[in-house]
Amino acid sequence: MDLAEIWRVMRRRWYVLLPGLLLTAALTTAVHLLIPVEYQSQSTVTLLNSSKATEAFDGNPFLSTQASLTGMADGLARNLNSDGAKADLKALGVTGKHEVKIADNAQGPFMWLTVTGTDPAAVLKSDELLASYADKRLKEFQTQQSVAPAAMIRMATIVPPQKPQAQTKTRLQYIVMVGALGFVLSLVATFFVEARRRTPRGKDRPAPAGTPAVPATAGPGAATPDATDETMALRTVGSGGAGSP
Repeated sequence: MDLAEIWRVMRRRWYVLLPGLLLTAALTTAVHLLIPVEYQSQSTVTLLNSSKATEAFDGNPFLSTQASLTGMADGLARNLNSDGAKADLKALGVTGKHEVKIADNAQGPFMWLTVTGTDPAAVLKSDELLASYADKRLKEFQTQQSVAPAAMIRMATIVPPQKPQAQTKTRLQYIVMVGALGFVLSLVATFFVEARRRTPRGKDRPAPAGTPAVPATAGPGAATPDATDETMALRTVGSGGAGSP
């Protein structure tokens, strides 16, 4: 079946294809309206060595780095993603979904603080609250271990919470999936109806030219045209033989 034949079938069975396409359009619109747009805000923070450890570098914390800072960043990120931290953040007014992790391809103790939600203003505010809560938890960890204030690891903001950006990828994927599925099912229904309406192959096919027709009322004992001709020839021969000397 070529494209021309497909087009002819679609035109011939438009009463099947059109309702399917209208239903697909309605479902696609429903998905577009029911799935809200999500917004995401992200900030970047880093852990810095204590003021006591940076005395040898004239107090510049960016010149004093240790592998232990990355380990501390990993432990802090795990704590901020825990159920207890989620409950604390919710009590503080954080809405939506938050995630804390070490930044991709980071060459130091850099952390990404990300908040996702449907309200841009609430997302931005939640990301700011998350950054404050992360700094508070870092201090609490060290206080619990009786670390002197001058020896405590510090947190600094590298990138403040950014303006929330719309995340449309998930919703677009659902819309495309529903639209494609509806279109395919509409075509399947159209060609199914076309196949059911066509005459089965071999039925009512005319007999080839030159084939002698057999009367429809011929019974089991009726003679065929070939048998009749043979009988007449035998009678003629018999009549001629009887009159000869």
